[in-house]
Amino acid sequence: MDYDYNWLYTTPAAQHWKKITTSRRAGVVAPLFSLYSRQSIGIGEFSDLSLLIDWCQKTGISIIQLLPLNDVGFTFTPYDAKSSFALEPMYLALEKLHAVPKEAFVKDIAALRKAFPSGTESVNYGIKKAKLKLLQDMFQSQTWENCAAFTSFLKQNEFWLNDYALFKIVKTLHEEKAWWEWPDELQRKAPEACQKLLKKYAVDIFFQKWLQWQLYEQLLSVKAYAQSKNVLLLGDLPLLVSKDSADVWAHQTYFKLNLASGAPPDMYFADGQTWGMPPYAWDVIAKHGYDYLIQKLKYAEHFFDMFRIDHFVGIFRLWTIPLNQSELKGVFDPQEEAVWEQHGKQLLDVMLSNTTMFPCAEDLGTVPDCSYKTIREYGIVGMDVQRWQRDWGNTNRFFADHEFRPNSIAAISTHDTCDLRGWWQYEVGTVEEAVFRQKCQNRGLDADRLIPQIFAQAKSADGRLRWKTELDSEDKFLAVLQRPRDQVRDFLSQYRETFSEREIFWRHVGLTGKAKEEFSREFAKKTLEKVNQTVSIFSIQLLQDWLSLSTLFADKDPREYRINRPGTLGDHNWSMIMPLALETLLELEINTSIREINRNTGRIK
Repeated sequence: MDYDYNWLYTTPAAQHWKKITTSRRAGVVAPLFSLYSRQSIGIGEFSDLSLLIDWCQKTGISIIQLLPLNDVGFTFTPYDAKSSFALEPMYLALEKLHAVPKEAFVKDIAALRKAFPSGTESVNYGIKKAKLKLLQDMFQSQTWENCAAFTSFLKQNEFWLNDYALFKIVKTLHEEKAWWEWPDELQRKAPEACQKLLKKYAVDIFFQKWLQWQLYEQLLSVKAYAQSKNVLLLGDLPLLVSKDSADVWAHQTYFKLNLASGAPPDMYFADGQTWGMPPYAWDVIAKHGYDYLIQKLKYAEHFFDMFRIDHFVGIFRLWTIPLNQSELKGVFDPQEEAVWEQHGKQLLDVMLSNTTMFPCAEDLGTVPDCSYKTIREYGIVGMDVQRWQRDWGNTNRFFADHEFRPNSIAAISTHDTCDLRGWWQYEVGTVEEAVFRQKCQNRGLDADRLIPQIFAQAKSADGRLRWKTELDSEDKFLAVLQRPRDQVRDFLSQYRETFSEREIFWRHVGLTGKAKEEFSREFAKKTLEKVNQTVSIFSIQLLQDWLSLSTLFADKDPREYRINRPGTLGDHNWSMIMPLALETLLELEINTSIREINRNTGRIK
């Protein structure tokens, strides 16, 4: 794709572009918990990323996008972490600890590796307690007061580290209960009560700080290695923060604790959604010079060249719901739409002025117009997901290469969707059953009568309804509904958007003949080529989608390789493990094909 990106050097993000350059790049999304090497113990570790960096260099990929790496406590949900500063101790490589002689712990490490082997079907999060126990032994094996590097780390991170370490100890003392369930004096962070704990548990608090220093050193080394290989690291910094986090406990006035953030009612959630994270009191944070936001960015830039702002639209306005409401009655904060654009720009100005990292906006979902306008004006990148880039409500065709935003990340899938194989096998050309039933209820139609007449139930699965092929005209569809056209326009829109979706996408990626239902390597290659050909400056794909060029998943259900299902809770989320070690990844024959795709689409720097 021949496109001049030099206009990006005239935007407010110009200095950030000068650092990473406006080269077209390919990238990969890889949750660390899903990766493993032959040296890993139970879960992916920071040192394993060096192998992924080597794979990127081999395939012509120059961006690695990681999910949040922050401390998840014992809930193991990366977007609901216990700190937006502190890193997750599970990811420490025990044999690469700074200033710890591993010789003294060879047997202990071997025993832990045997108890928690890598390459299992899903993550065994029991590794965290087991690894922490051994880490404590390592910590206690020597003194650290005179370690210059550790002392420097402590001094440089006082803003967040002291509160975080104390928070961790109090959480442990109170059986991991949320901080608002602690005794009153600890909820309030009463100085006298905190001082008693600081004195009584000084060693335990010091251990928590030591863990964070070790994590800092290891992830810092990863970034240095990535730089030596010309690979950029894209970190994930969610906009919202868990209510039960050290951040909120330490800075309670910075949050509106009587409210919860969420999403307004839509066609999928009639009552809206509540996520639980408290909205920011931006006026209070502003009076403190945005110190919390700035310090968070300053710490993250030690590790990342770029950062993804999860729920970017929240910088303009957040849907907020009062706590303890019997119904989800929410409003946008700020309520006045006229101030949304300026509100978001003010926060973006703070970000661009206080970090060298390049910002990437996750601007999916219900997006206000001011978001698209601001992203373009500021010269940062948004997200264009291939399967959703369509001429909705008109021709319903998929966007041509030049219709993607130049300042965007083109993606086949995200960590919140199924991968390409899952979409092609279970979702393309289908409608969500819950949505169809809701439409029927709104129109006084009998869903139980209609579904067997309209959809091929034997081919429907996973909450998705697949159309009967014989229902190949709007007139036939209307005949089953038994309603006039003007009364069921929303049903007709759903039909037009999905009935021929498989055929339309098949032709969109350049394939001919009748669209095949089975997934193939040829289809995968065509799809990867198509998304890489777009004008989007970055093309960042799930590792699963890059690997769909191989036969690694041929006999596996793609639903097993979904990272997260939004709106659901359970062990099926955040526990997926790739079906091969990183050492094996480096030797795959398809690596040549991936490099060829990136070269032919101008994405090798």
